[in-house]
Amino acid sequence: MTLAYPRPNPFTAVRRQSPSQANSTAQVDLGYAVYQGTQNSTTGLTEYKGIRFAQPPIGSLRWQPPQPPNTNRSSTQSASAYGSSCPQSPASTGVSSNFTLYSEDCLFLNVQSPANASNLPVLVWIHGGGYGAGNGQQDLSSFINANEDGIVGVSIQYRLGAFGFLSSDEVYRNGAVNAGLLDQQFALQWVQTYIDLFGGDPNRVTISGDSAGGGSVMLLDIAYGGTLGTSLFTNSISASPYLPQQYGYKDWIPSQSYYAFATAAGCPPAFAYGNSSQTIFECLVNVDTDILQNASAIISASGTFGSWGFLPVTDGTYIQETPSQALLKGKVNGLHQLSGNNADEGAPFTTHNITTEDDLVAWIHLVFPLFRNDDIAKLLYYYPSSNSSDTSLQYSTEGDQGATALNTSLIASGQQQRANNIYGETTFVCPSYWLAEAYSSNAGSVARSGYKYQYSVPLAIHGIDGLAYFGPPGPNLGPDFVLAFQRIWGNFIKTSNPSISASIAAGASASNSTTNATASSSPLENWPPFTLYDPYMANLNQSGGTPFQTLNGQVNITEFGEPGLKNNLELVNAYSWEGGRGVRCDFWKSVAALVPE
Repeated sequence: MTLAYPRPNPFTAVRRQSPSQANSTAQVDLGYAVYQGTQNSTTGLTEYKGIRFAQPPIGSLRWQPPQPPNTNRSSTQSASAYGSSCPQSPASTGVSSNFTLYSEDCLFLNVQSPANASNLPVLVWIHGGGYGAGNGQQDLSSFINANEDGIVGVSIQYRLGAFGFLSSDEVYRNGAVNAGLLDQQFALQWVQTYIDLFGGDPNRVTISGDSAGGGSVMLLDIAYGGTLGTSLFTNSISASPYLPQQYGYKDWIPSQSYYAFATAAGCPPAFAYGNSSQTIFECLVNVDTDILQNASAIISASGTFGSWGFLPVTDGTYIQETPSQALLKGKVNGLHQLSGNNADEGAPFTTHNITTEDDLVAWIHLVFPLFRNDDIAKLLYYYPSSNSSDTSLQYSTEGDQGATALNTSLIASGQQQRANNIYGETTFVCPSYWLAEAYSSNAGSVARSGYKYQYSVPLAIHGIDGLAYFGPPGPNLGPDFVLAFQRIWGNFIKTSNPSISASIAAGASASNSTTNATASSSPLENWPPFTLYDPYMANLNQSGGTPFQTLNGQVNITEFGEPGLKNNLELVNAYSWEGGRGVRCDFWKSVAALVPE
């Protein structure tokens, strides 16, 4: 079946409660159900956990668009515990993991609201996990408190692995490809209808996410060819937006994953040509959930190192083209974007045995199978190497001078770092650049803005930044830095501008210092929007501190903690950063059809 253009909001017909009744007794009437929240005496927030926003996607609703919840008003339902996580499908790491069953009945969301909230801006958090793992059980209380209880927080769940991203011509004709993305859209429609009952303003919604959550935000930014305007959100935050290779819904790669999944679930392709009157799809709809969950996990873990088996596809309607091309054309929803990346994104996703250029070329052939020899030669030209693999040369780069991420980081050097940086830039870093660029171009009378930052506190590997804005912070993060990062996000949510005051940027340690010049001004007081002619981003780092040893994989590294940490927040040229990262991101745009991304 062809994906329909976004339907009218399905929740408006069942809503009952008026905004004036919200937050009085932590009880909320959604029309289809009444939920009783809880008061958290430590944070001062009212919490609503496990609110159902769609029918269980089971039985005949497997691989179908989400449907509004059934009415259940027989009694008040407790909202004191999280709903079940969605079935998980791990990445391919070469290491077997324990298989755990989860319920397919998992389309729940959670709300955290300050006391007496009214018309507050709203943050919607979309979790990461490669579109195959994770859940929406993110505690947003530290972030809300740090922003003076001026934000309502929502965290959502969506179908994962084969349950959310199974794709083939047969799925397309009989169900919905990108079902997990449709769940996210459905949750945002729920927010538009009900968030005022929790003290939120539906006209000031910011969607956010990290990794696959940031990638989901990016796909929502380009959904339906950028024709949604501000109907679902006004602002978006993409932290390390995950952009895996994105194929058409019936291309060879997703189709092979479909048939492999069907075979593992007991519905092999030969099944359709036997005596049964069922199609493969009909067979899958009727298979027990434990068999399907096991099949999804097996197929997802069987690909190349660091990859996931079931991913978003170009379906022609919801996702009309690859993100690189949609963003290049400025086809985006919402008005303002804050995008970020970490300094060392790629290491967790590359094999750790690349010591020669021959090893690197073999890895490139594996990861980018459409690249010809000429394409690889061009890639190596854009990513030159010193060929050094001396571990004594492993250190964090400064970004704007000295050695660059092309050749060294705190955890790798030489050809290994070359591979780490190639993967990190094409998969996480460059998408954050393209998002900032897309929102810097105004379409007609629509005034948009994009802002860009990098999280650089060592060790700035993929996914570690969440400890700074949501907590609990690690020992390498000073309280001044955490507050500054939380305020950057918070100010963007509140005002569409991430600028922070000089005192917050400098931190308390600066005001206690004998040299207080850094506290009087900061370049982040007037953080400029990112533009191609003035491509500035904020580099978020610290200086000073006390060294301590920590283990990353099999490598001991030196990090810095209290006492002595001071904020080091600056504006830098993102295009020339790390030896010409902007140029390399332009290269990836030029070969996007071969990646594809």
